[in-house]
Amino acid sequence: MDEVLTVRRWRRYGADRLYVTHETGARVGSVDLQSGEVVADDPVLEARVRRAAQAYLRSDVPELVLPVTSELASIDALDGAGLTAWLGGPDDDRPRDERGSPVGSRLDRLADDGWQAVHDVPLGRQGTVVEHLLVGPGGIFTVTERRHPDSHVRATSRTMHVDGRSVPYLRDARLEAARVQGLLQSAGCAGVAVHAVLVITGDLERDVLDPPQDILVIARHEVPNLFRRLPARLEPARVSAVAQVARRRTTWAR
Repeated sequence: MDEVLTVRRWRRYGADRLYVTHETGARVGSVDLQSGEVVADDPVLEARVRRAAQAYLRSDVPELVLPVTSELASIDALDGAGLTAWLGGPDDDRPRDERGSPVGSRLDRLADDGWQAVHDVPLGRQGTVVEHLLVGPGGIFTVTERRHPDSHVRATSRTMHVDGRSVPYLRDARLEAARVQGLLQSAGCAGVAVHAVLVITGDLERDVLDPPQDILVIARHEVPNLFRRLPARLEPARVSAVAQVARRRTTWAR
């Protein structure tokens, strides 16, 4: 019997992604259709994630269910040029910074500094996804990017505006961090504190007299160096333990 994969598109808060899951519900990977970032839970599955995404983009349906051996194997390697043109790929030899350097890739650079990043964390069964969960010496952070490359973004302690229009990004990020904190604590990570980070792609202005207090609002170019400068709060063993819990699917299926 053929192995079955499901591809779904998720568009929210300016993000546009495809999620590939196994018939068991296990996540296989994801594709960011804006930045081109491909994340596979197992690196050997990256080609499979790319081909599943290509099949989805050709199908023009809201959700695609496809047998791996029949559907994906029928996609000729040369036909992958269209997906590579959209997403970039191994044959794209431009420097990473010229390709936009996705936030997830920037966070992964912190590995040598003792940080661990978990990408595309699924919260519950309603399709909510935390873009990045970062665990390291400086603490535990949910990291969410909001892209407004041609807009002015102004942040105060309580409000955020994009070209003068109020957006709920601060509230949503705080709620997300609180939910992640609660689930980690329920999974056995007693006493952990999770803080929210908003990464803004655009012309960011932080109010110097009334800046955000309980949430980090940073520009994309500040990632990853800002995290390297944070004071140490967690021991390496604690970082490893929390990251291990964060990678368990059962932690978030509550």
